[in-house]
Amino acid sequence: MTLASSVAASDIAASDWSQHPFVARLARYLTLSSDDLDALRGLIEAELTIEKRRDLVIDGYEFRKLCFVAEGFGARYKLLRNGKRQILNVILPGDPIGVPVSFLERATYSVVAVTDMKMHVCSTDSFIQLCYRRPQFALALSWLAVHEGAFYAEHIIDTGRRTPPERLAHFLLELHSRLAMVGRADETGFDLPFSQEILGDVLGLSVPHLNRMLSQLRFEGLVSVANRRVEFPDLHAIQVRAHFQPLTLTRIPDRA
Repeated sequence: MTLASSVAASDIAASDWSQHPFVARLARYLTLSSDDLDALRGLIEAELTIEKRRDLVIDGYEFRKLCFVAEGFGARYKLLRNGKRQILNVILPGDPIGVPVSFLERATYSVVAVTDMKMHVCSTDSFIQLCYRRPQFALALSWLAVHEGAFYAEHIIDTGRRTPPERLAHFLLELHSRLAMVGRADETGFDLPFSQEILGDVLGLSVPHLNRMLSQLRFEGLVSVANRRVEFPDLHAIQVRAHFQPLTLTRIPDRA
């Protein structure tokens, strides 16, 4: 882990903070006042840069931070005794790192930076104290946890019941929808930040098998990939093929 700079809340411009991908995610579900944004910004202890291929969370060790990803991509993974790796989920801009791991006595998985990552960090305890003062942030965190749980449920269906082509198509659509939430994808495509090895470890497919499935989706006219750019020529058709339903959360009701 590389500490790029230690920052105080006053060092983060309010305008920059309001555009942070994590804040953008919260704003989809919660009405945030300028005081709310300032209170959250005031928790930030450091701005971290994590170098590519470095672990931020290590399985079996204590982790008591919340990290709000501003730039870059990572992966939550479990390394088994036989050396095989299962990626539980990928980490995108706007995601918090530390849920649920910072609420466990010891981490039960690891987190690795797939690219260089920039994030803003606060202690779990300080965030909890903020939730006592401003309960809307506790609601927001629970909403994000529900969203994460829904994605994990789809991953179970992927490995249990979807065919390999459907599994790949569904995950590409999931990436598209998650990146679109924070303005990192357009209506019909996105820049793929992950290697075939990463995709294979998410989907439980070997790289050769993954390539065959991608070729099949291309042959069916459902996906176009060039220079790491993924395009969906017919978005509705690939959604039908993958049994994909967008996971759109309701807004948190305003206080009565």
